[in-house]
Amino acid sequence: MDAIATAKEKMGKTVAVLVKELSSLRAGRASAQVLERISVDYYGSPTPVNQVGNISSPEPRLLVITPYDPSVLNPLEKAIQKSDLGINPSNDGKCIRLVFPELTEERRKELVKVVRKKGEESKVAIRSIRRDAIEQIKKQKKEGEVTEDDQKKLEDQAQKLTDSTIKDIDKLVADKEKEIMEV
Repeated sequence: MDAIATAKEKMGKTVAVLVKELSSLRAGRASAQVLERISVDYYGSPTPVNQVGNISSPEPRLLVITPYDPSVLNPLEKAIQKSDLGINPSNDGKCIRLVFPELTEERRKELVKVVRKKGEESKVAIRSIRRDAIEQIKKQKKEGEVTEDDQKKLEDQAQKLTDSTIKDIDKLVADKEKEIMEV
């Protein structure tokens, strides 16, 4: 029975990773989540941006980072410039402003492709988890731990779990695509 529980847990983690990846893709609006992947060299150790300063969004397309320690302003600015955000930070000596430009149609289409690719990678991972669960169930049958009827029921459960998880992934991807294409 624990093959299904293990599969369910792994599938849940896969969906959680996808949600996190999708939330870090920017869709026209400024979101502090896009800064989660960026680390700043703070006294010799890489530190996430949200731990070196306060992040606020006074306008829909603007993020303001006010560092707790003013000495981290320049390393913070450099870390943002090096990142894959594609945004040039402006430093006024007290805080850093990030102005998110309006997305072009071309950039929106690129982002949709990225979203679909991440969704597809997640589905592949889900199918792999299902395959592992079914192999484990067959092994249990071979060792006499489950009957043939139970084996069929467990394999059906694994398939239903896979189908519902893939449906969830499709919905996440569709919602993110809609958010990106919104002008």
